[in-house]
Amino acid sequence: MANRQSLAELQERLTRRLKEAETEAVSHAWLAVEAGIGRYLLPLAQSGEIHAWSGVFPVPHTKPWYAGLANLRGDLQGVIDWAVFVEGPAPGVLPAADRVTSESRLVCLSPALGVNAALLVDRLMGLRQPGDFSSAEPVADPQQAFIRQRLKDGNGQWWSELDLQMLCADAQFLDVVA
Repeated sequence: MANRQSLAELQERLTRRLKEAETEAVSHAWLAVEAGIGRYLLPLAQSGEIHAWSGVFPVPHTKPWYAGLANLRGDLQGVIDWAVFVEGPAPGVLPAADRVTSESRLVCLSPALGVNAALLVDRLMGLRQPGDFSSAEPVADPQQAFIRQRLKDGNGQWWSELDLQMLCADAQFLDVVA
């Protein structure tokens, strides 16, 4: 009887620890990217697949930040030029297709968010954890409510933490028509 009880307790402890580990690892890990002059942290739980640039099909009458449609493993994804979306179109900036480099990537949004979109970023910077940052400051820009906060890393560089679920609910993000 004691053997059965200790086995049940062990199973409960293991189950609890696995759930805690999964939650902690996913909720506090970010994919770090650069786009334009900014550095951004995308929550892993809200991010999807990462693809190399393979070109897009332009869509007429769309906003400058909407690069077009890409066929990524059989799924059509709207491609958002993240630097232009966040920073705005700068005079003389080339279209996304003419600015990509070998480091450019398409970061898909998680299918759980219900929006078939990928963010075009200039380069991936690896994974980051909360311990990589020394301070944080809130962002109070109602036009960019999808930016949760700004975090300062050990090198003194500032990163914007994104909430991709908020982004998918943002009226500006959903309105691609020019």
